[in-house]
Amino acid sequence: MNLLDAKSIITDLGLAGVLGILFTETGLLIGLVFPGDSLLFIAGVAASGSAAALLGGAHLSVAGLFIGAPIATILGSQLGFYLGHRFGRPLFNRPDGRFFTQQRVASTEKWLKKYGPGRAIVLARYVPVIRTLINPLCGIARVPASKFFLWNVVGGILWSDGVIFLGYILGEKLKGSIDKYLLPVVGLIIVLSLLPLAFEIMKEIRTKRHLS
Repeated sequence: MNLLDAKSIITDLGLAGVLGILFTETGLLIGLVFPGDSLLFIAGVAASGSAAALLGGAHLSVAGLFIGAPIATILGSQLGFYLGHRFGRPLFNRPDGRFFTQQRVASTEKWLKKYGPGRAIVLARYVPVIRTLINPLCGIARVPASKFFLWNVVGGILWSDGVIFLGYILGEKLKGSIDKYLLPVVGLIIVLSLLPLAFEIMKEIRTKRHLS
């Protein structure tokens, strides 16, 4: 079993493993190492009619996945928010590692400041690393709990069920191995999620040119 491999998580641990990884990825800093988008996508495939043929017999409950995944991601993010609110800045006082770095913390803080809590929380769902760090940073920044919960729910449902649905639909049509589809699909998800940021950057560049 390999907890860093989405297919292994699904085939060896089933639905409980998927939900546990989603909760950990969004709730604890150790979650930085776990797959997110790829896990949701392959889980969607595993819930489709072609799951057995594509994943060696593995199959996930459609209802359990579509209901459980957003709940797991929402609860995980709430835990991250609580930890940030409870322990504050010392939570991030650790040396750089392979996945955790102070530069990534700074980038996430800049993200939160630039786009505000609402957009930052929702868009962060689609960006690896940032979707883990954004939650405790919101707690450290003292984002109102009710506001965080609202956008956490919105982002959690859109991200988890959206990526699962994509995997589920494609799973009905795919033949053979899903490996050749995985990287392009995850890349597409990230690119689409970054489009609003690209538009904001272009808008800022045009504004600066206009003022200069």
